[in-house]
Amino acid sequence: MFEKLLEKVASALDRRHIPYMVVGGQAVLLHGEPRLTRDIDVTLGISTEAIDQVLALLEGMGLEALVDPYSFTMETMVLPCLDRKSDIRVDFIFSSTPYERQAIERARPVKLGETEVKFASVEDLIVHKVFAGRPRDMEDVKSVVLKNPEADLSYVHHWLKEFSHALDEPLDERFKQLLADIENTSPP
Repeated sequence: MFEKLLEKVASALDRRHIPYMVVGGQAVLLHGEPRLTRDIDVTLGISTEAIDQVLALLEGMGLEALVDPYSFTMETMVLPCLDRKSDIRVDFIFSSTPYERQAIERARPVKLGETEVKFASVEDLIVHKVFAGRPRDMEDVKSVVLKNPEADLSYVHHWLKEFSHALDEPLDERFKQLLADIENTSPP
């Protein structure tokens, strides 16, 4: 069910030339260890000012907004939707930062059925997950780091330092500690 819905969403966004990348649990399934996920998170390369473009696509994708799309999305930058057929939630995350635009450009196309779906790169997935910082996200980061030893961790550190300074949060230190924990628990 997820694969068909990902194909439908990707095709609709591509037809409208809306840049995007799949993040969250679906990207973890690609880059990390299999785990249960109940939704699809899609970061869009457009700001909330372009919400009408996405709203125009919802019916064709078989999605229904779960909130008042204007007030909620303007406040949170997220448009939560539901695919009534499969009962799968799809969250569209509007973006406007240079980092998010660059991450979308770095997204990796993956063939699902007849469609190429753009997933966040390993490095950008790590940045997103460390930024979110919940225990589940940090477990996801561990699995992604272990499964992708070739990941460009200097890129990850660069962006986490930038966000650490901007938000006055120790994001890069949190990631360094996680790497140390992985190092200490890995067999020699």
